[in-house]
Amino acid sequence: MSDAIGPSFKLPEAAAGAFAKPAILVIDDSEDLRFLMQSLLEDNYRVSLADGGAMGLRLAGARPAPDLIFLDIMMADVDGYAVCRQLKANLSTRDIPIIFMTAKNEDADEEFGLALGAVDYITKPPSPAIVLARLRTQLTIKAAADFLRDQNSFLMQEVEKRTREVSAIEDVTILAMASLAETRDSDTGNHIRRTQHYVKCLARKLSSHPRFSHFLNAHTIGLLFKSAPLHDIGKVGIPDRILLKPGKLTLEEFEIMKTHTTLGRDAIAHAEQMLGTEVAFLKIAKEIAYSHQEKWDGSGYPQGLQGGQIPIAARLMAVADVYDALISRRIYKAPMRHEEAVQIIRQTSGRHFDPDVVEAFLAVTDTFNAIALSYVDSDADLLPKRSYLNAAGY
Repeated sequence: MSDAIGPSFKLPEAAAGAFAKPAILVIDDSEDLRFLMQSLLEDNYRVSLADGGAMGLRLAGARPAPDLIFLDIMMADVDGYAVCRQLKANLSTRDIPIIFMTAKNEDADEEFGLALGAVDYITKPPSPAIVLARLRTQLTIKAAADFLRDQNSFLMQEVEKRTREVSAIEDVTILAMASLAETRDSDTGNHIRRTQHYVKCLARKLSSHPRFSHFLNAHTIGLLFKSAPLHDIGKVGIPDRILLKPGKLTLEEFEIMKTHTTLGRDAIAHAEQMLGTEVAFLKIAKEIAYSHQEKWDGSGYPQGLQGGQIPIAARLMAVADVYDALISRRIYKAPMRHEEAVQIIRQTSGRHFDPDVVEAFLAVTDTFNAIALSYVDSDADLLPKRSYLNAAGY
């Protein structure tokens, strides 16, 4: 390590790699000054010389970048103040320390130069001892700053990596739980994939609507997509004789079926209590699980909520869930045509569904159809379900 930059810090990355010496750029239109600076610095530093502002900007933008720049102010082509402004405005050069070295020796000149972002100000004619001392000080500071910046960048990358890992674990866990619930239902695993994308599609369409924009920002839409698969998690608690019944349920059986909303909400709430903290996507998951069977006119369940009392997340899921139930084939029924399903949802606007959500749905029905076709239920999807039902005696 060169004694010129002190013992406490490693050299900047560019200097510690292919080169052993820090790189210094001198920008000055005086040939005598350039010769003096080269003679003074060349033993301990790699020195580049520019005879004006334009050439200096080109050399400063080259790679590897200089570790420090000595900059004259009064130059014929581009003055030093303008050069400094351009260097500080450029992302690739803004962190290079700049020391003004000029014949302008008024306090106001120095104050102005430092205000532009320079780290130091030396008046001409320069004292070699002062130049070397100021240079060593600024390179030491830069080495420390580079070290901290590299550390911060590394830590940010690690945090982002861990965040992605946690998010992936959450997603896999949610899908596993939802798929487990649906192995006992007459739906297939593709149902949860389709409804995820339906809900996201509706949310994006409504994100600029004055009634929904306060809630449907990019973050919340992501939470909706993550939470949607848990809408029917409560079906795990419904007896097979009811859940797997191929025909119409009796009134008593239907009352038991309706409890899947409460069971789902309670299961998610219990998981949240075990964590000991409120989790944003679980809050939305509870709303979806508990209220996606509510109807706009108050005739739904489990609470009989009406209109705006129904959480927005549940209103979106209601449309997504019903559409998918209509267009998907089941063990006991053929799929309905997309156009027929759209018509049913249109006709029940204001009764079953929020009219504004239906309006958004009608604007994106082609996207809904494309999602349905992308995750269509094949014979291979239905075969394991049929085997399970046969083994269970249904």
